[in-house]
Amino acid sequence: MENVARPWPALWSLVIGFFMILIDTTIVSVANPKIMEGLNADINSVIWVTSAYLLAYAVPLLVTGRLGDRFGPKKLYLSGLVVFTLASLWCGLSGDVQTLIGARVLQGFGAAMMTPQTMAVITRIFAPDRRGAAMGIWGATAGVATLVGPILGGVLVDGLGWQWIFFINIPVGIVGFVLALRFVPSLTTHPHKFDIPGVLLSSVGLFLLVFGIQEGETYNWGTIAGPITVWGLISTGIAVLIVFVVWQRFNKGEPLLPLSLFKDRNFSLANIGITTVGFTVTAFSLPLIFYYQIVRGLTPTQSALMMVPMAVISGGLAPVVGKIIDRVNPKYTTATGLVLMSVALFWNASLMHPDTPIWLFLLPSAVLGFANAGIWAPLSTTATRNLPPRQAGAGAGVYNTTRQIGAVLGSAAIAVLIQARLAAELPAPPGGSGGASPMSFGGTLPAALREGFSTAMGQSILLPAAVILLGAAVALFFAKPQPVQGWGTPASVPATPAGAEDAGVQRR
Repeated sequence: MENVARPWPALWSLVIGFFMILIDTTIVSVANPKIMEGLNADINSVIWVTSAYLLAYAVPLLVTGRLGDRFGPKKLYLSGLVVFTLASLWCGLSGDVQTLIGARVLQGFGAAMMTPQTMAVITRIFAPDRRGAAMGIWGATAGVATLVGPILGGVLVDGLGWQWIFFINIPVGIVGFVLALRFVPSLTTHPHKFDIPGVLLSSVGLFLLVFGIQEGETYNWGTIAGPITVWGLISTGIAVLIVFVVWQRFNKGEPLLPLSLFKDRNFSLANIGITTVGFTVTAFSLPLIFYYQIVRGLTPTQSALMMVPMAVISGGLAPVVGKIIDRVNPKYTTATGLVLMSVALFWNASLMHPDTPIWLFLLPSAVLGFANAGIWAPLSTTATRNLPPRQAGAGAGVYNTTRQIGAVLGSAAIAVLIQARLAAELPAPPGGSGGASPMSFGGTLPAALREGFSTAMGQSILLPAAVILLGAAVALFFAKPQPVQGWGTPASVPATPAGAEDAGVQRR
């Protein structure tokens, strides 16, 4: 641990920026109709407003995590915050959808610069046996942001216009910058040789994979242009990533991704677990929101308010859980939280009928709150506990990359499944060749179709309910955390020579 006198103000300063970039992954979905109207854009273009952000966010995470190790997490975080805030201003001032998409790419890159640094700083300023409470705050931030994004988006769009979902980031970004500049310590940097082939291979491979999965449904999983197909992009992306891993294995210098990280069983398993969480959290909200709005006629803001029990309970309990996991084996808390999430989703699926009293959905929402509180902090603490300080950024980059890939997989999979279940449960629209789409009803659904639509949404939510059980099974194999030697060393002690700490990552 670096010798930091006041780690908690540093944590809260970072949470402000982390909260802001997570909100921007969901806030735009509520504003899409108004953006289409205001910029005279079609649906495919406005979908890219979100897709471009997610793509630019996911692809650079491995690289930006390593840059934090090399140049210092504070510098990377502050630079990313400046990029994100200026890009938000550009987004709000955009006069056409193409400009908005370009601004969102820059905004996503700023978010990618920031995210690994938040985990890296927590890893380096809190000792392993005190890190749970800090990760509890980090986890509560992630959980609450999933609710606040749609609600805040609905309020801003209805009251001030779609531009304000971006303008709101400017004062928040300025406050976050001042606080981080004041309270986040300048931690010891570690000399690293930059793995240029690794950067190129990882960036190209992740771009092809994420783009293919993310846009597969848009192109009906077929041809994109000429000989280029969705499955061709995905296959090529996987192949390039395999070459990347092989290069990391035989690179005689210093690899971008230290494979020694994966010798630690808990780090490897936690990455699998967070992938299932990213998949599930992204996937379950879409059929649930479609049900609320299309079947039950709720507004976007009312739909988001159905998640209030989840956010309140998660936000309140996450710091408590964080303190508990400093003293007990986190595998029990993690497995329980993941199972509870699955139970809540199966419960939601069983309630999805046109005549179900709407208040009943608040009960599984509350269960989701207990689940979220038991997931984020234990998983992130387990992943980072044994990371040597010089690899904190690299480990955080890997962890957040797997989370984002899980989210992209969840988004693509649930879109395909919704279309398939609607095709099975509803008649084709006039002149159509397959099942009806949610967009084909213009926001209203004939009474005769509500039961079939509800059934399709309930069946769709069973997929994330099943996937999260895989994460629960994985959590049961976490090794019991052992005391980590060497923490508490003052920051003034010279850095360990390159490679020495790599060898010290133990297999547990």
